Amino acid sequence: MLRENFVNGMSRVPNSVSIVTTDGVAGRFGVTVSATSSVSAEPPTLLVCVHHLSNASKAIIENGVFCVNLLHNEASIVSDTFAGRVPAPDGDKFSCATWHKLDSGAPAIDDPLVVFDCQLMQHMRINTHYIFIGSVLTVEFGKTTRPLLHANRSYGTSWLFPSAERNH
Repeated sequence: MLRENFVNGMSRVPNSVSIVTTDGVAGRFGVTVSATSSVSAEPPTLLVCVHHLSNASKAIIENGVFCVNLLHNEASIVSDTFAGRVPAPDGDKFSCATWHKLDSGAPAIDDPLVVFDCQLMQHMRINTHYIFIGSVLTVEFGKTTRPLLHANRSYGTSWLFPSAERNH
């Protein structure tokens, strides 16, 4: 009962939607996540949480790098593809969008809200998930400023906030 109430309660909390990617000796992998947070601005550090059974978890640990691709409000198909909710075109999840390689080697989506290229600093397993802490190497911005959000088991976006362009 507590687990069900916890899951239902957390489903009400709006979260940004990201595709966490990695590439290197362990191969190229990506997974949809909604648990991303800044840790520090000095130096820039963030964290993501990925299920321990995900192939991406093992690859992030072995590759030592990851990219957090925050999605804009028109990229729900990318989220659904990497979450396994819709079939990947040609069996390759990465074919649902266009990508480029960052300095770390991790794939970055070509039309993001924002991407953070990270060097893995630490990882720890807490129950069902790994927490990956990354030192941010590069930040790239997309043209779109409306984030893809997930709450109440569906997608949406923010419309009450002013555009990010007005804040720079």
